[in-house]
Amino acid sequence: TSSLSSQHKSSKREWKPLEDHSCTDVPWLLLFILFCVGMGFICGFSIATGAASRLLSGYDSYGNICGQKNVKVEGIINSGLDLTHKKYVFFLDPCNIDLVHQKIKSLALCVSACPRKELKTLADIQKFAETNGSTLCSYELQPSEYTTDPRAAKLCPKYPVPESAPIPFFHRCAPVNISCYAKFAEALITFVSDSSVLHRLISGVMTSKEIIMGLCLLSLVLSMILMVIIRYISRVLVWILTILVILGSLGGTGVLWWLYAKQRMSASAVETQIAKDNLQALLIYAISATVFTVILFLIMLVMRKRVALTIALFHVAGKVFIHLPLLVFQPFWTFFVLILFWTYWITVLLFLGTTGSPVPNEEGFVEFKMVGPLKYMWWYHVVGLIWISEFILACQQMTVAGAVVTYYFTREKRNLPFTPILASVNRLVCYHLGTVAKGSFIITLVKIPRMILMYIHTQLKGKENACARCMLKACICCLWCLEKCLTYLNQNAYTATAINSTNFCTSAKDAFVILVENALRVAAINTVGDFMLFLGKVLIVCSTGLAGIMLLNYQRDYTIWVLPLIIVCLFAFLVAHCFLSIYEMVVDVLFLCFAIDTKYNDGSPGREFYMDKVLM
Repeated sequence: TSSLSSQHKSSKREWKPLEDHSCTDVPWLLLFILFCVGMGFICGFSIATGAASRLLSGYDSYGNICGQKNVKVEGIINSGLDLTHKKYVFFLDPCNIDLVHQKIKSLALCVSACPRKELKTLADIQKFAETNGSTLCSYELQPSEYTTDPRAAKLCPKYPVPESAPIPFFHRCAPVNISCYAKFAEALITFVSDSSVLHRLISGVMTSKEIIMGLCLLSLVLSMILMVIIRYISRVLVWILTILVILGSLGGTGVLWWLYAKQRMSASAVETQIAKDNLQALLIYAISATVFTVILFLIMLVMRKRVALTIALFHVAGKVFIHLPLLVFQPFWTFFVLILFWTYWITVLLFLGTTGSPVPNEEGFVEFKMVGPLKYMWWYHVVGLIWISEFILACQQMTVAGAVVTYYFTREKRNLPFTPILASVNRLVCYHLGTVAKGSFIITLVKIPRMILMYIHTQLKGKENACARCMLKACICCLWCLEKCLTYLNQNAYTATAINSTNFCTSAKDAFVILVENALRVAAINTVGDFMLFLGKVLIVCSTGLAGIMLLNYQRDYTIWVLPLIIVCLFAFLVAHCFLSIYEMVVDVLFLCFAIDTKYNDGSPGREFYMDKVLM
């Protein structure tokens, strides 16, 4: 019997919070490192094949890189030129944009200076070449031939040549007046077709920039204050919400029965089929509303204790932020790392756009194209964007989970590490990066098909039949729901890993079992809790917006303050969302810890609860 009981004990793994730490999902960490090496190879390959210099210095239609000596391309005239003194790319017809292939359909040349004023005739172009030494016509024409050679109509720029200036760091001459890109930016131009409106809107933002910055700072401060005080006002918010739901459902039901009674009295005088149908419909609505109200009341009666748990969890989450103040700054670090990665990703993407071997096109000009399997590199690059972005977000979730788990399962709060956040980061880097890599890869597997379907949906807009459109949207919706469920499960799996140092699959299974056992509590926390946090976001946006209206109102005589107000409100919502999503994360981690605590401890000697008195 003793061997049987020991077997039973070993088969049912006990939760042992923070007792031992071991490396989890090492093969996945190695796979992720290999993937990152592949991303580095793409960057190195694009720089080695000259894509970086082509992107930054620019190149002409004959494959010459501006500002340096070039190698001859077989079968292409005007290639292999020494363009050391010609550092800028100039397009003969910069407004001829191919919307399908997203490029300028124009002959590109390297010139020594961009035309800083409008040139109306060929004589002006010739004069510009003679005075500035910058030839704007093709290389085979000399400046003296501009007005006499019949080829000038094809080889010289389309006039009037707009005034242009070099783009900083990218050495391209771009028209100063961007009105010729109107078709490309149609949505913007139709919104502000009157340039005076655009000018007034921009001047409104510029005049109010100090107020805008001040209000953005106010939204930041309000979000931080709300995270501290939400534990005190959570009970009031829940009661207000409960009273509003009760009054709303009772009021709606009462109005429907009143309308039915009124209609029945008036219908007795006029006996038409329409009146009978309306009366029957009203009766059905009134009965349905009554049934709904009764069910709602019963649910609220059953859920009252679970709602009390939500309030208690919010209260404890407030305490967590007082003990772990560095949690508040977590969104800043995540956002900063994401911005750094996205900057790198976009730079390499631009490199990939100009990498490859020179290939002559139908018009006899040079295009750089990748041949063979290398042309699929950008797919790898896109998968890298999703996986690494998800990995960074998952690292934030694991860091928060680790810190909150340390707080919850430390009986004496005086014995907490000096900085639980840094201790959590240390555990993540030393033991659990593989788990985070695996969790983020699962989200990537769901995200990529959804994005492909969304791309197909946008490409087929107006071409497909109603049935195909409905099926596509249904698939996109199902994948979106699956992604949200997996994200929630992943977050709980990271918490289980932080508690027990188990691998991703074991942690996900354990967390799932706990969540299923506490399904009603989970429902209460995710409905009541999410609504409270939504109210918090609305409160911050409204407070910032109100302060904005009062401050900007003083400038109403000489600026349009609609755009500054919209900017401030959007920023306030973004800030509130970032901060309160961390709050939501803390509440979810606390709940899983609480559920494990109640399952394996009963308050008896040797099995004392870890939880806060409020949760007891």
